[in-house]
Amino acid sequence: MTNLYQQLQTPATPDLPNPQDSYDRLTVSQTNAALRTFFAKLTNTTQTLLAPRGTKYLNAPYGAFQDSTDQVAANTTTAYPITFDTTDYTNGVTLSNSSRLNVAQAGIYDIQFSIQFKNTTNDGQDVDVWFKKNGTNISNSNSRFHVPARKSTGDPSHLIGALNLFVSLATNDYVELMWRPTDVGVSIEHFATSSSPTRPAVPSVIATLSFISNLSVEPS
Repeated sequence: MTNLYQQLQTPATPDLPNPQDSYDRLTVSQTNAALRTFFAKLTNTTQTLLAPRGTKYLNAPYGAFQDSTDQVAANTTTAYPITFDTTDYTNGVTLSNSSRLNVAQAGIYDIQFSIQFKNTTNDGQDVDVWFKKNGTNISNSNSRFHVPARKSTGDPSHLIGALNLFVSLATNDYVELMWRPTDVGVSIEHFATSSSPTRPAVPSVIATLSFISNLSVEPS
C-alpha cells in the first residue's frame, strides 16, 4: 500500500480477538479474517517493493546544497572550508556552520560536488579539493584541478571541478569540503542570471549527500 507521497506504509498490527478457554468458531473466524487481511497487506507491500521500479517507494536520507556567493582564499597556506548558503533538499541530511553536512542516520553515503573556479592570473594554477569528516582529513580524498591562465586582461579563465566519494558516517557525523589554490588569484565564483538568451544563475558550489547503504563497515 502506498500514500500520495509514494512511500510504503507499514501494515497495522492486526487486532486479534482474545483467545477462549474452549473452541469458539466465531473467535477462530475473526482471528483468521484479521490475519488474512494483515498478510494480504504485507504481501502487497512486499510485491510493490520487489516489482520493477519498486525502489521509488523507498525513503532514504539525502541532502542537496548550493552557494550563491564568491569564495576567496586569503593565502595559499591555509585550508579553507567550502561554504553553502542554500539548502535545496533535505531529508536526514542538514547544513550547519555554513560548511558542515550532517547526517542523522549512520551508513555509507555518496558525496558529490561541482565547483566553479576562476583564475585571474597569467599562469595556470592548481586547486586542491578534499574532504574532512568531523574536522579530520579523510585519507586519500584529495583531488587536484588545473585552472588555465586567464584569456586576457579582464577576461579570466573558468573551470568546473567535480567529483564524488563514498564515505562511511555514523549518526551525527558531518563532512566538509576543503580547498586550497596555488595562487590567491584563483577563486570560487558565482554568476547571476544572464540574458540574451535568458540563462539560469551559476552557483559557485553545488553539493549533494546521498544515502547508499546502512552497511557502514570499513573495508578490510
